[in-house]
Amino acid sequence: MGRPRVFVTRQIPPPATQSISSVCEVVVRKGQEPPSKRELIRNLPKFDAVVCLLTDRFDEEVLTAAPALRVISTMSAGFDHIDVKKATENGIYVTNTPGVLTDATADFAWTLLMVAARRIGEAERYVRGRKWRIGWSPTLLLGGAIYGKTLGILGLGRIGAAVAERAKGFNMKIVYHDAVRSSPETERALGVQFVELEELLRTADFVSLHAPLTSETRSLINEDRLKMMKNTSVLINTSRGPIVDEKALAKALRQGWIAAAGLDVYEKEPISPKSPLLRLQNVVLAPHIASATRESRSKMSEIAASNLLALLRGERPPHLVNPEVEQIRPLSQISML
Repeated sequence: MGRPRVFVTRQIPPPATQSISSVCEVVVRKGQEPPSKRELIRNLPKFDAVVCLLTDRFDEEVLTAAPALRVISTMSAGFDHIDVKKATENGIYVTNTPGVLTDATADFAWTLLMVAARRIGEAERYVRGRKWRIGWSPTLLLGGAIYGKTLGILGLGRIGAAVAERAKGFNMKIVYHDAVRSSPETERALGVQFVELEELLRTADFVSLHAPLTSETRSLINEDRLKMMKNTSVLINTSRGPIVDEKALAKALRQGWIAAAGLDVYEKEPISPKSPLLRLQNVVLAPHIASATRESRSKMSEIAASNLLALLRGERPPHLVNPEVEQIRPLSQISML
């Protein structure tokens, strides 16, 4: 048996590719654009394993075209870009990189919250546009206070909990909603109170989304739910774009149902040039960079490599998404090193 062949869908931080290259034959795809479905179908049959990113779509058709594939190691916490059910049926092990981006994403959620609440984006454009004519004005670009307000967290996983920890420094009342309620010990430690979704939306001054994308959460924040929110509230989304109905959000921002929003993720990425959000001043728009620190991206790539190499050695990886795959294809049949 020759060295395992590994396909890396795009250039990632070097420590990962170096560690994989030491024992595997590695092909790193050039360019920053995600590979097309046609390209994946054409190339994957040649490889035993792949390191991918969250913008690479591994649907049933792509997976069926790669009968030799043993491992998909995604350099992301989320894995909704992979048909995990089909991968499992095909005996393909799927791994991810949770945890490492928690602090970076929580920090960025707070960045969006503060920028949106205090209208920093508008203020920066105001100065750059040479519109600043009076040194100080008591009514110029008034925003909303943060300290002492109510924060509503939808999804109290790792990132949601980290956002809650940061809210303590602002003396905020913290309410949360999740499909599965946390333990009393966790609630006490974080200083959070469980409420139903409708109550969260009606009472929170800031709503921060940290839920996974599922059939239940898709378009969860729709027109009806946006109308429940305070007209002074701010919506923050660093989770998954399709959780928010963007057409409804644009209407809410335009008609003043809510005061502002801060978004890092979108229904379609990159955001459409025709999106009405681009024409609104009271929304902060970032290009999916919540985990974009040198430290977190490097660690993500290292974990993706560790997951992949563990499997190719026939070992259980640190972060296995589909443990039930072992019933289809035991680890002994994955080993190539």
